Amino acid sequence: MRYFVTGATGFIGGRVAHQLLEAGHEVVALVRNPRKAQHLVEMGIAIAPGDITDQESLRLPMQHVDGVFHIAAWFKVGVRDRRSAEGINAGGTRNVLELMREFGIKKGVYTSTLGVFSDTKGELMDETYRYEGPHLSEYDRTKWLAHYEVAEPMMKAGLPLVIVQPGLVYGLGDSGPLGQLLKQYLLGKLPMLPRKTTFCWAHVDDVVRGHILAMEKGQPGESYIIAGPPYSLEEAFAIAERITGIRPPLLRVRPAMLKFMSKIMRVLGAVVPVPEMYSAETLRVAAGVTYLASNAKAKRELGYAVRPLEEGLRETLTHMMEELRMSPPE
Repeated sequence: MRYFVTGATGFIGGRVAHQLLEAGHEVVALVRNPRKAQHLVEMGIAIAPGDITDQESLRLPMQHVDGVFHIAAWFKVGVRDRRSAEGINAGGTRNVLELMREFGIKKGVYTSTLGVFSDTKGELMDETYRYEGPHLSEYDRTKWLAHYEVAEPMMKAGLPLVIVQPGLVYGLGDSGPLGQLLKQYLLGKLPMLPRKTTFCWAHVDDVVRGHILAMEKGQPGESYIIAGPPYSLEEAFAIAERITGIRPPLLRVRPAMLKFMSKIMRVLGAVVPVPEMYSAETLRVAAGVTYLASNAKAKRELGYAVRPLEEGLRETLTHMMEELRMSPPE
C-alpha cells in the first residue's frame, strides 16, 4: 500500500511513517522544509515539499495513494502569536480532506484530540460527547473546528475517514510542553505541580499503533479515542520519583490560585511578554482541569491496547537521563 502522511517530521507523525515503512508500505511524507527531513529520506521515505495551508502543493503527492494519515497540526500552549493556528488546524485539514475526496482515496485517518472535549470536570467521556465551548486554549478551539466543522460533516457526506483522538502523549523525542516539563523535573527546575489536573496518558508508540489500527480496522465515519488511563500530574510524578529517585516539587498549587494567577497574567501579558510556562493560557490549562475519556471503543473494535504508565515512563525517563548525562537509578 502507498500512504500519504502529513506531520511526518513531528513526534507522532514520524513514528507513524516509520512503522508503515517497517510493515512494507510505501510512504510519501509532506514536509515544509526538506532540509529538516533528511532522516526520513535515509529511512527510505519519499518526501514531498509542501504545506497543508497551500492546497495546490498537496495535489501531486496526494495522487495515486491508497490512504492518508493527516497528523500535522499547530500545537502550542501559551504563545503570544496564535494567528496561524486556525489556518493550519482547520484550514489545513479542509485542504487535505477535500483533495482526498477529489482523488477518491480509499481511506483516511485524521488525528484529532481529547482537547476538543475541553475540561470534562472529572467525568470520563466517550466518542458520543460533544462540547460547545468556550475553550481553554487556542489549540483546543481550532482542533474543535477541524473535528466538528470540517472532518465530521465531510464524513457524514460520505468521505471514508476515521478520526482518532489521543490524550496526553509521552515518550522519547517529545519536544513539546510535556517533554519540556519532564526535562525540567529531571533537572530539578520544575517549580510546582498543580493539584487535581488530570490527563489520559499513553505512550507515543501505542498511540502510533492506534493510528495504524484505525486505518486497518476502523469503520469510516467513526471516531476512536486512543488515549490511555487517567492519572493526575501529582500521581504521574509520584511514579516518576519511584523510577528516578528525584523528588517532584513540594509546592502544590490549588486550581483557584492558578485561575487567579491566569487572570493576572492575562492583563500583564497584554502589556509585556510573559514566558510561555507562566502565560494566562498555560496557567488556565493547568488549573485543575481534567481531559478524560474512555478508550473502550478502540479496545473493543480495533484491538487497541496501551502499556502501563510506569513501564512507559521508565523507558522515557531513563533515556532522557542518559541524554542529559545523568546517572539512571540502579
